[in-house]
Amino acid sequence: MKIFSCLLKGKPIVGIRISEKSFNLSKILQSHIAPKLPDAVASDLKSLLENGILAPTVFAKLDKLFKAGKLSKYAISEKSVKYLPPVKNPSKIIALGRNYAAHAKEGGLPVPDEPIIFDKLVSSLIGHKENIVIPRWVKTRIDHEVELAVVIGKKAKYVTAEKAYDYVFGYTIVNDISARDMQTDDLEKSLPWMRSKSFDTFTPAGPYVVPKQFITDPHKLVISLSVNKEVRQNSMTSYLIFSIPQVIEFITKHFTLLPGDIISTGTPEGISSIKEGDLVEATVGGIGTLINPVVREK
Repeated sequence: MKIFSCLLKGKPIVGIRISEKSFNLSKILQSHIAPKLPDAVASDLKSLLENGILAPTVFAKLDKLFKAGKLSKYAISEKSVKYLPPVKNPSKIIALGRNYAAHAKEGGLPVPDEPIIFDKLVSSLIGHKENIVIPRWVKTRIDHEVELAVVIGKKAKYVTAEKAYDYVFGYTIVNDISARDMQTDDLEKSLPWMRSKSFDTFTPAGPYVVPKQFITDPHKLVISLSVNKEVRQNSMTSYLIFSIPQVIEFITKHFTLLPGDIISTGTPEGISSIKEGDLVEATVGGIGTLINPVVREK
């Protein structure tokens, strides 16, 4: 099962994909799971997580309803929707730098002794098929970075690695777009590099969130990216330096994670530049492919 957020006939909903068929999950929840669920909660993944609606037992019930043929009236065509970021309004997006040794090497940088974390502004989020927009005044190199991302399911503080998965809702794809020359300049001046990572549209995410119970091992996934069908990145999440449990333990030692928060776990080697007119396709096995055209701001 895969969850997605979208606009259907101009209205926000949460959708679900089951066995290659798509349904209006918001309506299903209101009809079969929580009849008094307000529209504002039913149509927003973060709100569903905050209210504990999407428990594992709910997915078991959805599976039974699907097999019994009771979901057909909620069917939708994904061709008719406008995708939104899976979580439209997380409280924070935390990303990791240099979490693949080969990526650290290609940048001429050492492998870190502990996770390197930084934030990306929530305003940089866009969804599947939306445009990556290069600012009109930025003339230097813009890079792609495909990443496996974690969506947090419940409030987490001082979480041990052994308990980390209890706080994970699922997994999605993030493309950590980076103004590379600007980042390098800021690093050389000992300045934060948030601005180079947080331009509007520089965090494509989606198209789906796969709940954790449907991913056997997030550290055994193929992760790749192509530009205009040319493969630029191709690796495995098994090469992560710091595992997802280690990362969650490290982050929650410093600050609280909330339902819907996104942790982008770092990119493998093969980063390269993108430009106006390119089509970028970021893929993680078991989740899907996040597609975004590149344009320049007018």
